[in-house]
Amino acid sequence: MNTAQFTPAGTLTAEDLGRIHLIGVGGVGMSGLARLFLTRGLPVSGSELREWPSLAGMRALGGTVHMTHEPSNLDGVDTVVYSSAIPQDHVEMVEARRRGLRVLHRSEALAAAMTGRRTVAIAGTHGKTTTTSMVTMVLQQAGADPSFVIGGEISEVGSGAHHGTGEHFVVEADESDRSFLIYRPYVSVITNIEADHLNTYGDLATLEAAFAEFARLTDPDGFIVTCADDPGGRRLAQTLRAEGRRVHTYGEAADADLRLSEVVSSAQGVRYLAEIDGRSLGEFRLPVPGRHMGLNSASAVLTAYLLGLPVEAAEAALAAFPGVRRRFERKGVADGVLVYDEYAYHPTSMTLAMRTLREVAGEGRLLVVFQPYRLYRTRDLQAEIAAALGLADELVLLEVFGPGELRQPGEGSAALVEAVPLPAGRKVFVGSWEDAPVEVARRARPGDVVVTMGAPPISLLGDELLAALSARAGDAGGSAATAG
Repeated sequence: MNTAQFTPAGTLTAEDLGRIHLIGVGGVGMSGLARLFLTRGLPVSGSELREWPSLAGMRALGGTVHMTHEPSNLDGVDTVVYSSAIPQDHVEMVEARRRGLRVLHRSEALAAAMTGRRTVAIAGTHGKTTTTSMVTMVLQQAGADPSFVIGGEISEVGSGAHHGTGEHFVVEADESDRSFLIYRPYVSVITNIEADHLNTYGDLATLEAAFAEFARLTDPDGFIVTCADDPGGRRLAQTLRAEGRRVHTYGEAADADLRLSEVVSSAQGVRYLAEIDGRSLGEFRLPVPGRHMGLNSASAVLTAYLLGLPVEAAEAALAAFPGVRRRFERKGVADGVLVYDEYAYHPTSMTLAMRTLREVAGEGRLLVVFQPYRLYRTRDLQAEIAAALGLADELVLLEVFGPGELRQPGEGSAALVEAVPLPAGRKVFVGSWEDAPVEVARRARPGDVVVTMGAPPISLLGDELLAALSARAGDAGGSAATAG
């Protein structure tokens, strides 16, 4: 995608867009953008083919939802917004161009909403949704009332977007299609840089160059935050500092500006001590487990500190952090089996998630139901993904979710399952969705932890797993399922 042709932040305002129509409005990214515009008081419509959970909220805010894709949906519309998932020959895209309407990529519409605000943009190969949520909650706790758009919903809050009254705009910046290069942040946070999206970038060096370009777009009066524990983040910090840019780092590394120590993670959560420039900031606690969660939260603490916000606000917000849906989300318990859902699909985030789930499982076993996300990633990172899946005690593998991709001979999950270093009896490839709950019910024992992990559709499988386990319990006279 040629983002050089996109309209950068600061060129348009949200009000310039007039009546806005979003194609495929039910997805997390598009529904969040719709919610942002609606809470800003702008007229919004959208089209969908499926009744996504987010659509009820859009209607409640006054938005119009068309459950078809057709030219008449554009009647009275000024601006049409599409995502990278929408093909250029989509019927509404063709009609928008025929009518001479303004047509914007999602990132361009989001950039328009940022105009006049101090943007805090969070980027990184993984961890950015959670980090964006944490930064948002810290600013809210400090009374800053930021606007925000997150690529997920904050658990219990049930929203991934809001138009606030404060000067800050917190946004998750997507590097996958280069669209983050049209933003003009006041603060840039980069959680990590690892090999991914190589279908877009070709190699790690080109990906790192794109992150450097993104960081250089930061306002000279603002600052850049990177992770000192991440090799890519460390290289980026060194490059930018050599250019005279204002860069601050966080991590357990001895030379991190915000240094973490005494990090402890358990099933109850994670805690650590933090200091900056030799001065203690005190102890921080999160009710969600995982050392990586502590590391993500440290970037939020550092950002708040550099923005001049009270450290106490960061401490209180993180102590109450409820997590993000599809990020280590507890779905329920059935017949003594605990079920979680986790969005991880990159091998690094998969490994971190499974190590954390092992802490939760204790003496029980860890069963992973995994659906790979994108054929190119599954092919290019097969060895790394297989090694991560090898941390499970049992594996149920579904076919790759790769909408719009053409499968070549030998590609897909059948090849991946052979590469996973588990004995044949402890791993299985199931070709049909309906077989997965049956397979889990056959394998899981009371005391085990089961996690559905990977591509977006697999998030729908958790309830089916609980139902299958509950039915098993019923047949045996055991206990039923409990949600949450």
